[in-house]
Formats: sequence, C-alpha cells, structure tokens
Amino acid sequence: MRLTPLQDTFAHEVLDLSLWKGLDETTLNGLRTAWRRHGVLVFRRQSLSETELVRFFSHFGESEIIVRTDWQSLNQDEVIHISNMKDASGRSIGGLGSGELDWHSDQSYMTAPATGALLYMVEMPNEGGTTYWANLQQAYDALSEETRSQIAHLEAIYDYTKRQSTYDDEAPLSPALREKTPPVLHPLVCVNPQTHRKSLYIDPTTMVGISGASTEEGAALLAHLSTHATQPCFVYPHHWQVGDVVMWDNGQVLHRRDRFHETTPRWLKRLTCRLSPEHHLVPASRPYIGT
Repeated sequence: MRLTPLQDTFAHEVLDLSLWKGLDETTLNGLRTAWRRHGVLVFRRQSLSETELVRFFSHFGESEIIVRTDWQSLNQDEVIHISNMKDASGRSIGGLGSGELDWHSDQSYMTAPATGALLYMVEMPNEGGTTYWANLQQAYDALSEETRSQIAHLEAIYDYTKRQSTYDDEAPLSPALREKTPPVLHPLVCVNPQTHRKSLYIDPTTMVGISGASTEEGAALLAHLSTHATQPCFVYPHHWQVGDVVMWDNGQVLHRRDRFHETTPRWLKRLTCRLSPEHHLVPASRPYIGT
C-alpha cells in the first residue's frame, strides 16, 4: 500500500490495494491512520459487489442505515443508490437531490451523526458531476483570531426541513421522518481527539441559525464561515472514473458536486458508518429545544 497526495491538497490516493480482497490488520490500521490524518482517501480501479463494499467499510465503523430508506439497495440495507436512473418499471433506483450541488455535511441534521461516508462510482456521464471536498481544519486555522474567539463556544441550529427542501422530489416531510429528525444543535468548533487540532463544523444546507443570536446576526455569521471555508485553497476537486471509491470523514470536510446533463446516467453506491469519537472528530450534539 502506498499513499500519494492528490493535486497538492489534503486528499490522498491509496495505491496498490484491491478492496475486494481480505486486508490484513496492519494494512487496515494504516488506512485508519491515514483517514484520520487526511480526511479523504481515494481508491481507483476497484470492482466490488455490494457485499464486498459493506465488508470493507465495516472495518472502519458500525454501518448505518440512513433515514432515506426509499433509496436503499434491494440486496444490502446498508447501501443506498445515488442515481438519476430508473429500473425496467420506470421507477427511480435511488435519489439524486439537487441539494448535492451545494456544500453540505452528511447527517448534520442528526443528534449523533454517523460521520464516515463512502461513494463507489458505477456509471457516470462523460461531462460534469465533479465532486469537491473542502477541508474544515485548514479553514479554521486560517480564521482571524477575532473570529476564532467569537465562535469558540457558539452552537448552530440544524433543521432537516431545510435540507429536505433542496431534494428533487420536494415531498413534504412525513410525520415519521420529522420525528426521526428534530432540530439539533452542534458546536461551530470541534476538536480532533487524536491530533487535538480544532476544526469548523458547519453545513450551509441545514444550518438555520445560531443559538442565542438574532436571525440576522446568525445568518451573517454562518454565511461568512461558509464562504471562508469553501475557498479554492481549501478544496480538493475529484474527477471521477468508473471504479473509483472515495471515503471521507464528515467531521473534517464539506462536499458538493457539479451539475451534469439530466439525460446522461449517473450511478453511485453509497455507505455510511458511525465513527468512534475516541479516534475521529464527532460533534458533541444535543437536541434544540427552541426559545
């Protein structure tokens, strides 16, 4: 196994590994350390069944079944399909929300978010669909001392209703889904338990305010942090190839994708896992009661 930085960014490609094979504990520990350190790992030229995907990712954390069960694989509950394609009956095989065009962090609407994520590219258009990751540790390091002091103990309010409004189906939130996703609070600044580096924790698609601040003040601060954190100097752009596997830590990065022509097929398989707060930056969250 070899690692090499991608485009002089924080993301690293892992070379000389076939993920469908059994990996020894020394290799897995090397991957765990690299993931904690870099936040985004890329594996190219992979050919994996859904069972093999689940088995590989289970080495990093407990598999999580997300709230959008309508996007689930028929074979593996842990796998969801991110796609604009339809089956032989004309039904969508997965979900492809337009909210993916905006910078976001997965499961930020949950009180205890599962922060590990993986995408596997199965079919892709010839143009468009590039995915970007922004490093929130680097973004925090580049903040002014005044801003760091201002946000040190602030919490942002997250609401899944805002996230849901960006999805292509635009369906109203069902009572059952709303019960699973009440508004929550996350700190704006988190600390990595291994490196002790501080990081922003933000999600522009789901944050609706700052606890204890006026609507205007909260919106202005969140907009400032989001614009700052997604500057090109903090961003890795991933140009997909079929067979790519990318895994990332939502405690360290934001991500988004570019548009692609709606008539061209795009299909990825997605996994989520629950990372240990002893080894990864997982926000210390709590329910939002309101004022």
